[in-house]
Amino acid sequence: MDWLIEPFTFSFIWYAILSSSLVGISCGVLGVYVVQRRMAFIGEALSHTTLPGLVIAHLYGWSLTFGGMIAALLTALLIGFVSRKQKIKEDTAIGVIFTGMFALGIILMSRTKSYRDLTHILFGNVLGVSENDIYLIILVTFIVLSALFLFHKELELASFDPTHGEVIGIKSDNLRFLLLGLLALAVVTGIQAVGVILTNALLITPAATACLLTDSLIKRMFFSSIIAISASISGIMLSYFFHVSSGAAIVLSCTFLFGLIHLSKSYFNKDY
Repeated sequence: MDWLIEPFTFSFIWYAILSSSLVGISCGVLGVYVVQRRMAFIGEALSHTTLPGLVIAHLYGWSLTFGGMIAALLTALLIGFVSRKQKIKEDTAIGVIFTGMFALGIILMSRTKSYRDLTHILFGNVLGVSENDIYLIILVTFIVLSALFLFHKELELASFDPTHGEVIGIKSDNLRFLLLGLLALAVVTGIQAVGVILTNALLITPAATACLLTDSLIKRMFFSSIIAISASISGIMLSYFFHVSSGAAIVLSCTFLFGLIHLSKSYFNKDY
């Protein structure tokens, strides 16, 4: 049994488990809103639009996480601004801003002739999380959970019945900005765990799995967080023992749980 205990003798494994679990919680609860509002593309858009922020941060010697967070928050504001009043649909606004920001990042890279190895950003490096990263992830998780607790009723109503929400005075545009801002924060911390390419899966897959288990929004958030945490821990263990990408292992663990629950629901509930 020593081989099972061995990973837990290393501090970087504990850092990885803590950071990925916290990211799983923030992405898990926010993912429920993303799935409910049919915004599945938003995670991929926000993660890719961090590129210009990452390049600028590298050029000036700033924290890459800080640069990515500024770019993601700017993207969220632009998406909210373009899609306000529903003149331009949210998915269309996401597509426009996403491609524009990503193209800007590529131009900055080509102009600076910077070929810095960004593999850890593309695919994640949760095993390399530092103590400072942990503090940032804790702060972001606290902000996300606090905002969702304070505005839960408004966000729930705006997600399930936006027309009624407008009638009783709920400002859907303000809630859209809030949700997009929280997603931007969660996505940037998620990049450290699973990378730019796979961040969207951490937002969508646990939440989609939770939707198979219950219709209650609160229960979906709980199950989504548990699924994300379980997938994070199992993915880290797979990464350690089989020497594979930690980010990809976490996402595949999420996908495996989704497939398992989907098949079980299909088998035991023929009406599903």
